[in-house]
Amino acid sequence: MAWRSHGRTNAELVANLERNELFKSPRVREAMMATDRGHFVPRSGNPYADAPQLIGHGATISAPHMHAECLEILKDHLVPGTSALDIGSGSGYLCAAFAHMVGPTGKVVGVEHIEELVHDSIGNLNALDPSLIASGRVKLVAGDGRAGYPAGAPFNAIHVGAAAPETPQTLLDQLAPGGRMVVPVGPAHDVQYLEQFDKDADGVVHNTTLMGVRYVPLSDRSKYS
Repeated sequence: MAWRSHGRTNAELVANLERNELFKSPRVREAMMATDRGHFVPRSGNPYADAPQLIGHGATISAPHMHAECLEILKDHLVPGTSALDIGSGSGYLCAAFAHMVGPTGKVVGVEHIEELVHDSIGNLNALDPSLIASGRVKLVAGDGRAGYPAGAPFNAIHVGAAAPETPQTLLDQLAPGGRMVVPVGPAHDVQYLEQFDKDADGVVHNTTLMGVRYVPLSDRSKYS
């Protein structure tokens, strides 16, 4: 089971996720192997436990099995040369994993409304691989994730790491034709579902409900002031 994937090192964590059949693609396994969670969880936490971890300012980094799930959902849209948007980028973990998958010619933007976390996440990525930020492959910005990042649109892949109360049309508008967005949708502290949105070549959006989830609500800085 996913929740039995704990490890003592990143390699052991990834091996246990693989043993528990969380990976369908070797590309996702490679991305998680290359993105050591030890750089993204404070020393007070346990980076290799398959459970969410506090990262400060009331925020968490998702459990590794949820990262694996989202990477699997988006993998066909995270290929070399593509662009990805991570809303609620938090520790920067998924931005780093996305960067591994889109390669040197791809672009990744992370939007986080807590400025301190943006600062921390830049440090996390620099500890992992300073070239990710320095080369411009990854850009981490402070802002209201509900507005997306119009300056970088359209994006081939969009991940939202907090629950929207309803389908986030502004983000869908920033999804490229042929692209995919994955977002938890539902009210705070109530029933939520992980939703997949695919935009076809004609701009028509197709929605698939994937699973029940529980995420913090997508909000702005005022909620944490």
